[in-house]
Amino acid sequence: GLVMGLIIRYVTKSPDVESGTVYECEKLKSGPSTLLINITNQVYEYQYKREISHHNVNGHQGNAMLQKMTFDPSIFFNILLPPIIFHAGYSLKKRHFFRNLGSILTYAFLGTAISCIVIGLIMYGFVKAMVHIGQLKQWEFHFTDCLFFGSLMSATDPVTVLAIFHELNVDTDLYTLLFGESVLNDAVAIVLTRSISIYSPKENPNAFDAAAFFQSVGNFLGIFAGSFAMGSSYAVVTALISFMHLTKFTKLCEFPMLETGLFFLLSWSAFLSAEAAGLTGIVAVLFCGVTQAHYTYNNLSADSKMRTKQLFEFMNFLAENVIFCYMGLALFTFQNHLFNPLFIFGALVAVFVARASNIYPLSFLLNLGRKQKIPRNFQHMMMFSGLRGAIAFALAIRDTGSQPKQVMFSTALLIVFFTVWVLGGGTTPMLSWLQIRSV
Repeated sequence: GLVMGLIIRYVTKSPDVESGTVYECEKLKSGPSTLLINITNQVYEYQYKREISHHNVNGHQGNAMLQKMTFDPSIFFNILLPPIIFHAGYSLKKRHFFRNLGSILTYAFLGTAISCIVIGLIMYGFVKAMVHIGQLKQWEFHFTDCLFFGSLMSATDPVTVLAIFHELNVDTDLYTLLFGESVLNDAVAIVLTRSISIYSPKENPNAFDAAAFFQSVGNFLGIFAGSFAMGSSYAVVTALISFMHLTKFTKLCEFPMLETGLFFLLSWSAFLSAEAAGLTGIVAVLFCGVTQAHYTYNNLSADSKMRTKQLFEFMNFLAENVIFCYMGLALFTFQNHLFNPLFIFGALVAVFVARASNIYPLSFLLNLGRKQKIPRNFQHMMMFSGLRGAIAFALAIRDTGSQPKQVMFSTALLIVFFTVWVLGGGTTPMLSWLQIRSV
């Protein structure tokens, strides 16, 4: 992706100088969604596409090839992410997952909230420092922007680490804790990001508004519970259909292609229905996958068991690779990057401090009630495995219409590269150094 992005950026033809020219419209006080322009009695209609900061206006701004390489964020959320999330739920090792369910829920819900708040507070401190030294204007970055960044950067994605764990047969409890946390954490981070974007104090954006805060908390709980119910309901319907053919009410088992197709369409319908109802499709499809694995899978015919497992495994593999390839492309082809060294440094510090504030205190509290304690070397490995990936990237690219959002997206992209290459690449040496044995 990086190599292709480099080629597209510097080999494709640059636009005419005219397309990069900025004209002043002093009479306009805000950006209209549609603009009608009369040029020598010829009226042209233009539609709003995105806001471009003065820092971003350059010779590549009108490059048609670069524009084609910039994906619509809805492609990620509606096409690429659902198979990844569904596969995560569908491939759960149920026995180990439910044995560690309390710890997984603690890390996923409480840990993500702690991570969001810690990153938000640290970044707000760095933003204040940037305002003080003149790199930012006071009104450009609000506390809610910092919390928004904290929520999207709280989504961990230890794909590389888990792949190595699986290959080396590392302790199952450690694998399950990391896998379960990352799966539920993605869903929590997505809903948290939406709730924070709704949170908007009426008077001062940097002030605490109790009414707006409780509204956001209620919105978070309502969306999560509604999405959970929607996804589980579709899974129960699929389980009933598959159970009917076992009891000879239908002959669906004689048509494994149709059975697999119905399974796939009903699972996808959980995502679409949740989105249509104003809920979160990602949460719905996750719990649909978990419930399908628990109830529906055992009712399928032997052919359909094999086909559904291979189908979702392949779709997950393909979607993840497309996303990571596009991350490389986006570093060079995205036209509105804003790299701020101080903000990037602050984000790296915040991510590691937040991960430590999440793992160590919660592990200490969990060990008070666990029969099988989480050893110190497991905690260090979980701290090290806090990679950022597809979800953080997709949440960041969903809205790049303002300068703060552009800074966040560019920073998130660099942090994804750093954590995947450095932390993901250092997994095997870290396992040896922490003396975590293979089973």
